[in-house]
Amino acid sequence: MKNFSLSIEIYIGLIITLAILAVINVFLPQGVLLPIQELPVSKSVFALVNAGLMLILYGGLGFIGLKLSKKLLFPDLWDLKISNKQRFLIPALIGIGIGLFFILIDVILSQFHTLGMFPHPPFPTSLVASASAGIGEEIIFRLFFISFWVWLISYIILKKRWQNQIFWIITIFSALIFALGHIPSVILLLGLKTANEIPIALLVEIILLNGVLSIFTAYYFRKFGFLAAVGIHFWADVIWHIIWGVV
Repeated sequence: MKNFSLSIEIYIGLIITLAILAVINVFLPQGVLLPIQELPVSKSVFALVNAGLMLILYGGLGFIGLKLSKKLLFPDLWDLKISNKQRFLIPALIGIGIGLFFILIDVILSQFHTLGMFPHPPFPTSLVASASAGIGEEIIFRLFFISFWVWLISYIILKKRWQNQIFWIITIFSALIFALGHIPSVILLLGLKTANEIPIALLVEIILLNGVLSIFTAYYFRKFGFLAAVGIHFWADVIWHIIWGVV
């Protein structure tokens, strides 16, 4: 029980960090990203709204996921049975490998359409965006989404049966939704009008990259806890958005 209380404290720290990053991001150069300067409200108001969204919506859903993942016997966020090597080092190495895989796939598949390689946010926005995505997207798509649906289907409806099979089915759904959720931003970044204008090769790339990341983070979320999922996502984005974005 003591380590779960510590997990809650660390989780609160992550949510506060996410809210602070959301505020900072508004005032950083966006490059080809969301044109914040055209918003109908001031940047300060937009920043406060972002912070509130992180604290209330993300914080609330993540807390539900944290409680449900404990019911499913997933490792606590700071599980004393998980070593720091498992919690931090292994996810970092996996994330770096995934980031390099992203670059390779982007270089290859960009040859099959005329839109070029993926645009990236300018530095230091890329650093803030990587940290925000590592925490925020993992809260929504792994900590909450997977924990909730596995708990509902396996734990409640099927009376604690077939949890492993249900986990992988939900993981695939999470990966697909996560990938498709990036399509609107791709349309915006590349100046397209509809999803029909996205080349097949680029669509395959979107699904492949986000799908691979999702499956790895889901697996290590269940194996080593939520911080492992955050670490994989963050380090993949460090290679993909920060280093490759600068190069």
